[in-house]
Amino acid sequence: MDFRYATTDDIPTLVKFRNKLLIDEGLEPNVNIDQDVEQYFKNRFNDGSLIQLVVEDEGEIIATGGVVIYELPPSFTNKTGKKAYIANMYTKGEYRGRGIAKTILTKLLDEVRTLGITKCFLLASDMGKPLYKKFGFKETEAYMELDL
Repeated sequence: MDFRYATTDDIPTLVKFRNKLLIDEGLEPNVNIDQDVEQYFKNRFNDGSLIQLVVEDEGEIIATGGVVIYELPPSFTNKTGKKAYIANMYTKGEYRGRGIAKTILTKLLDEVRTLGITKCFLLASDMGKPLYKKFGFKETEAYMELDL
C-alpha cells in the first residue's frame, strides 16, 4: 500500500468517499452535495488549509484522511491560535481493521506537530472513537480534542 498526498486529480474519489462516510455515519443522502464537496476540496487545496492523504492499493484509492488548519485569535491555552481539525477519515469496508486509519492519523498528527499546532479536534463516529481515544483524544460535549 502506498500513502501519498491527495491532489486535485483525486477530488472525484474524495467526493465519493465523503458521501460514503456520511452515509456510514447514518445520515440520509437526501440532497446532492457532490458539487459543494468538490468545490470545498478545490478551495482548500488552493488556499493550503487542507492536508489530505490517500492510500492506494494496486493503483486504487482505498482510504483517505485529512486535516484542516484553522487560525483563531491566540488565547492563554493556545498561544498561536492555530487549530487542526481531523476530517474525511474513510477506509473502504474490505480494508478496515488493518491499521490503515491508524497510520493515516499518525501521519496527519505528525504534520500538525511540524506546523507547531498544539490543539487538534474532530467529530468522531462510534466506529472511530476507539481509535481516537488510543491517540489521547478526549471527549467533550461537542467533539473530541487532543492537546499536542
